Amino acid sequence: MKIKTAIFGFGYWGKNIARNFFQSPVFELVAIADPDPGRQNEARLAYPTVHVSGDPESLLNSGEIQAVGIITPVDTHFELAQKALQCGKHVLVEKPMTGNLQQAISLLKTADENNLTLLVDHTFLYSGAVQKIRELIERGETGKIDYFDSTRINLGIFQSDINVLWDLAAHDISIINYLIDERPVSVQAIGKSHTINSLANIAYLTMHYESGLIAHCNCSWSSPVKIRQMLIGGRNKMVLYNDIEPTDKVKVYDLGYEIRTSEDKNRFLVDYRMGDIFAPKVSIREALQVLVEDFGSSITGMLKPVSDGRSALEVVKILTAADESMRSGGTAVTVEFSGVSGR
Repeated sequence: MKIKTAIFGFGYWGKNIARNFFQSPVFELVAIADPDPGRQNEARLAYPTVHVSGDPESLLNSGEIQAVGIITPVDTHFELAQKALQCGKHVLVEKPMTGNLQQAISLLKTADENNLTLLVDHTFLYSGAVQKIRELIERGETGKIDYFDSTRINLGIFQSDINVLWDLAAHDISIINYLIDERPVSVQAIGKSHTINSLANIAYLTMHYESGLIAHCNCSWSSPVKIRQMLIGGRNKMVLYNDIEPTDKVKVYDLGYEIRTSEDKNRFLVDYRMGDIFAPKVSIREALQVLVEDFGSSITGMLKPVSDGRSALEVVKILTAADESMRSGGTAVTVEFSGVSGR
C-alpha cells in the first residue's frame, strides 16, 4: 500500500515537492492545500485526481492521510508541523525547520514521542555533488579540512519573516554539518538591512571550531550576479563546488601544503604541492527525488533519514546564535549542541 500524502503550499517549491510525491512509487499524493485561489486552480489543472483545498486543518484531521509535506512560509512551520505530528502524521517540512529554537526542539520531541519521521528539506544533502564531496572527505583524499568558504548571493526574493542567513546560509550550514562530524563552538555574524522590516538582506557568518577549522558564509539577496559556490580547503586536496555549473559541479584540485618549522624558531617553512585538476563523475538524479525516497524509507523501514530532525535542529541552533551575534555587533556567541534525540 502506498503512503497517502498531502502537500501544504503550492508555490514554486511546493510544486516541485508535489511533482516528486506524485511520481513516487512509495507515496500517493491525495490532497493539496493552499489558501491562494489561483494556486488552487493551478493544482487542480496539474493534478485532476487530487483533492485541492484552501484549508489544511481538514486534511490534518483526516484519518486517511499518513504523511504531509509542509512547504509554507517559515513562520507557519511550527503550528502546521506540530499539529500534523500530534495527529499521527509523518512530516516533511521545508527548511529551515522553524524560525525559533524552542519551536524546533518542541517539534523534535513531539516526533520522537510519537515515533514519527520528521524530515527537513535540506535538499542539497541529497545532491550528487554533495554526496561525492562527502565520499572524497571520508576516503581521506582531501586530508585534514582547514576551511570552508561559501558564497551564496543573487538578486533574490526579500523574505518577510526571516533574514538572509536563515534563507541562504541554512543551505551551507547543513552541507558543512553533513560533510564533517565536528560542530562549531562559536559563531560571529554581521549583517545589514536595507528594507523597512529590519531583516538583514546582506550578511556574513563565520563559524569557529575547536580543531582550528573555520567556515565562512557570504549571503546576499542584493547581488547583480548569482553565485552558488563553496571552496573546501584540505591539506592534500582542495574542492570547488559550483552548483550553478551545468556539468562539472565538483572540481578537485590536487594542491596541498605542509608547514614545517625552520631552524629559526621565529620562522616557518611551507612546502606546496601543485598537481592536476579533475572533475569526478557525480549522480545527475534530482535531489528532491532522492529526498522523497529517503522520506519513504524512513517511514516504511524505520530508518534515520539523512536530513532528520536532529540535524535540522543543529542548523537552527547555529542560526539562532548568528542572530544573537548580529544583534551584538558581531561578537562571538557560543553554540551548545547537547540536546534531545529523535528520528
